[in-house]
Amino acid sequence: MKILIVGSGGREHALVWKISQSKRVTKIFAAPGNPGMKQLADLVDIKPASIIELADFAQEQKIDLTVVGPEQPLGLGIVDEFNNRNLKIFGPTQKAAMIETSKSFAKDFMRKNNIPTADFKVFNAAAVALEYFQKAKFPLVIKADGLASGKGVFICRKKDEADEAIKEVMLDGKFGQSGERVVIEEFLSGQEMTFMAVCDGKRIFPLATSMDYKKALEDDTGPNTGGMGAISPAPQISKDLFNQIMKTIIQPTISGLKFENKEYKGLLYAGLMITREGPKVLEFNARFGDPETQVVLMRLKSDLVDILEGSADENLFDIVADWDENVSGCVVLAARGYPQKYAKGQKIQGLERAKSLGVEVFHAGTAMGKDGPVSAGGRVLNVCATAPTLKEAMDKIYDGISFITFDDMTFRRDIGWSRK
Repeated sequence: MKILIVGSGGREHALVWKISQSKRVTKIFAAPGNPGMKQLADLVDIKPASIIELADFAQEQKIDLTVVGPEQPLGLGIVDEFNNRNLKIFGPTQKAAMIETSKSFAKDFMRKNNIPTADFKVFNAAAVALEYFQKAKFPLVIKADGLASGKGVFICRKKDEADEAIKEVMLDGKFGQSGERVVIEEFLSGQEMTFMAVCDGKRIFPLATSMDYKKALEDDTGPNTGGMGAISPAPQISKDLFNQIMKTIIQPTISGLKFENKEYKGLLYAGLMITREGPKVLEFNARFGDPETQVVLMRLKSDLVDILEGSADENLFDIVADWDENVSGCVVLAARGYPQKYAKGQKIQGLERAKSLGVEVFHAGTAMGKDGPVSAGGRVLNVCATAPTLKEAMDKIYDGISFITFDDMTFRRDIGWSRK
């Protein structure tokens, strides 16, 4: 099989790494990919948003399966374009991807289908939202309605913070069209976890659970990011909780979307808060999480291609998965200043010495410089490992990190240790 991976981040590097282990795969292309993938895939200079160009490439190269990493091409309708050309692709259609691309749609959908989530209101005008804060109970959460690369969520503990968030999102246009509408919802307390499942339109194939760390700084402080680390399995998971999530959240979501003629094929990501009342949905994503994918794939012993193709072919019926009982972890090495302003072009050193300790290093935001890889994004590298215990996995990761350097490198030192 020839496989095309769309994207250039750590999630896509992990997908390339796992798919390269399949005996069924003869060739992997990554568009546009990154330097870390070069030993496993041919890099193709096509941006993820160039969906026509990607479809043309898949046609010309007779690609057997395309796997979409980031949310942007899904929102633009890449799956619809590929389907129209009878090209096999893993991911939801543009209509089904609305579960991520429009938070207001997702919240209304959950309300209609009795899927547990935070109470909410939708605002189309900044003045009305600002007036609402006069009587609102704090803390509350403000979310840009559209895609914002994981940075469009503001937890506001007082009115001043809420006013500033509305100014940034709606008046200053920080996220462009994505911020023209906002969802304001109640603040949920509890423990967060991630639940990902592969779907074929009817059947649901749950993956191992995980928990990510979204705040930029230790002790879950600082601004929200795309994710600064993750562990798998989620420490709070139990058989009863797993069954409850499937029954009250995942199954009603797939059934509800099918009823609305938005049949869901691909990866459904549910970001959850485990509250005293039970699991509630914080957000849905229409693709693999990042960095949750890295820790989940570290534990998958089965052939990932069988699972992805089963989804695309609407045939997950006979698919089974074998999971490593070990625990996995991931720490993101970022450029200082992320998720705000940060420097690029910093030379990266020590990768081979780190790998010699048994860690996997996935490139997230890198480019090839004159003398090797350099930083080219906010989240630069993902350092991952598995071990029989979480402590052993994290010790291995942090030992590996001690050999990696680039100017202004920063990372959280409490991944796997503490969680508020």
